[in-house]
Amino acid sequence: MCFGPFRVLRPLCHWGPIITISLVTFITVSAIISYLEVFPPTLDHPGRIIHFIFMLMWPIVIFNNYFQAVFLGPGFVPLGWVPEDKTAITKLQYCIHCEGYKAPRSHHCRQCKRCVMKMDHHCPWINTCCGHRNHTRFIYFLITAPLGCFHGAIILGITIYVKMYQILYVASNPRTRHKFQFSSSPFVEFNVYHLICCFIGIGASLGVMIAVGFLLYVQISVARKNETGIESWIKAKAEAREREDEFIYPYNLGWKENLKQVITWQGRPKGDGFTWPVVEGCDQYTLTVEQLTQKERKKHRTIEYIAVEDYSGSWFPITKGLCTCCRVPISEEPRIPISEGDTIMVTRWKKYWLYGDKCLTDEDKEDGLVRVRGWFPRRCVEKVMVEYSESDHNHTSDKDENTKKTD
Repeated sequence: MCFGPFRVLRPLCHWGPIITISLVTFITVSAIISYLEVFPPTLDHPGRIIHFIFMLMWPIVIFNNYFQAVFLGPGFVPLGWVPEDKTAITKLQYCIHCEGYKAPRSHHCRQCKRCVMKMDHHCPWINTCCGHRNHTRFIYFLITAPLGCFHGAIILGITIYVKMYQILYVASNPRTRHKFQFSSSPFVEFNVYHLICCFIGIGASLGVMIAVGFLLYVQISVARKNETGIESWIKAKAEAREREDEFIYPYNLGWKENLKQVITWQGRPKGDGFTWPVVEGCDQYTLTVEQLTQKERKKHRTIEYIAVEDYSGSWFPITKGLCTCCRVPISEEPRIPISEGDTIMVTRWKKYWLYGDKCLTDEDKEDGLVRVRGWFPRRCVEKVMVEYSESDHNHTSDKDENTKKTD
């Protein structure tokens, strides 16, 4: 299915789309069979026919939004992209993987291996990123899926009630047992296996409503604030650090205008993914300049470590201790294998794990590696102790005195 002439369907060859499509299909088929059994849409009941047609619309609408979210994709920044305004280069981040500059609001995705326009997150359920181009369709899918499952759950619940009543009261009563028919529909032959599927289907429907409903709440919040999850993190750090002026988030145009940027009748968000409407007092590069500042400050906090043990990159390394194995970082970020003698520049710390960039050797570069960063066990490395010479100490003291004089 994922190769040859069907290569176009490759985005669906992943556990996320397979589970999603299977769940929606199972709930839909179970609800249709149940409806045909309990409410057979005959010409004597035109209301049932209208209801049945309405019920058949749910999978069409759900799958239409779902497949568009998958195949439209988030929108990728072209490889090697350079802004038309060459003076803006100093205000943009450079992506070493895509060998080009990152457009405002774009970020590099490790799974997609591309820079994604207005990247929010990489969603395993659609096997691609939720970004600029597919954000609207993704939200529409999150709206229609719980509603369709709610409708299906009602049909399945009524079917369970009717059939259990027939089994417990009609079939068990000697006076009415001769009237009992497990299936009375002219359209389907309902049996006990269908009844079991009703129980499974109603459980699956409730699970989808809760899980997808939570995702919908998150995405509506993103659209209402015009602020992706990544941008929320950047904004929080910008507001927390010391600065001379107040940080103004450039893309918050007010909740109504923010929603208009994403929720459209055409199913496509506004904009081209490169330029964005901003509030007064900001420009296209306000957030990118803040990112560059934060990354520069991050470099000053980097601490050098050297590997003293080998680590394979396992997510649950039992050989590194029980606490290290059980208290792993709750993150999709990769675990990097390290060998004794490797140098790693650490930027984040946890009690049993560290996160950093591995300094590449000449062999790594020959193998085509550009950057290797991720988590690894703390016990596998030791901090490199930096020795300060007397001249360094004097230089620092002179710098402190000059700072005091300036103040």
